[in-house]
Amino acid sequence: MLDADFFRRWMTATAAAVDREAERLTALDSPIGDADHGSNLQRGFTAVVATLEKESPETPGAVLVLAGRQLISTVGGASGPLYGTLLRRTGKALGEAEEVTEEQLTSALRTGVDAVMALGGAAPGDKTMIDALTPAVDALGDSFAAARAAAEQGAEATTPLQARKGRASYLGERSIGHQDPGATSSALLIAALMEAAGAAEAGEAAGE
Repeated sequence: MLDADFFRRWMTATAAAVDREAERLTALDSPIGDADHGSNLQRGFTAVVATLEKESPETPGAVLVLAGRQLISTVGGASGPLYGTLLRRTGKALGEAEEVTEEQLTSALRTGVDAVMALGGAAPGDKTMIDALTPAVDALGDSFAAARAAAEQGAEATTPLQARKGRASYLGERSIGHQDPGATSSALLIAALMEAAGAAEAGEAAGE
């Protein structure tokens, strides 16, 4: 079972990953975007961690709703609303349960991804964060590791695509040959989920 501490670890691990990869994310964003994806997410997830430490929400859903709300209010451009919607809708789908199963997380995350697709109008193959998130959710039923691998493969697979949504779509064929920064940061989010799961397993082993 996954409790609020698990979801706090997920957000903390995501913040650390974004911090490590901020320059790379911005470099990916430079030729096809505003060259601020890394710095924007870095600011947003730093604020998320600070807010979670201050307010200490007690349920998995509350952790994600608070994190999503913080991203929307902190991150500029499209990333704030998109990531904020992903986490808020996932959190709302989890409800008020104090613990959730991996199956419930998978279902809730799918709800969050669907909300992002509705908000941005993107579908798989459009060279967006959806190209990492959709295969990740599909694989999450197998394992956290499978979800991470699927997200990373999905992000890498955006390189030969022509962007059909977002700022990169304005470039037309010139967007081909660049890995999508949103898909790349989404893969970091899923990798952090596996990291949080690994930390939980290590804690359980130590407790035994």
